[in-house]
Amino acid sequence: MGSNGSTADDRNWTFLTNHARVLVEIARNPHSRLRDIATTVAITERAAQAIVNDLEHAGYLTRTRVGRRNHYSVDPDRPFRHPADADHNVQALLAVFTGEDQGSASAARPPTGQESP
Repeated sequence: MGSNGSTADDRNWTFLTNHARVLVEIARNPHSRLRDIATTVAITERAAQAIVNDLEHAGYLTRTRVGRRNHYSVDPDRPFRHPADADHNVQALLAVFTGEDQGSASAARPPTGQESP
């Protein structure tokens, strides 16, 4: 029990950061609107926008304009940012939460607007 009478179960914390949750949501639904991402992750649209910008600037995702919407592509080969985890890439995390291997899935999909042979 903590000094203020609360236990660890009383405190509101999770194992994944909002950045991880946004990245997973984009991997699941690359055509999602920021509004939908924010709702799924339970954050504001402004927070979702800031996180998407962070992830894009760090190279974890690429944003492409398709008509009036954005399409996001996740780079599963990017390493985790924390030095203790930097020898692992985000592909394994995405595989756990999306149920697919991002490396082989992105290689199997043709780029947007192109048909496979």
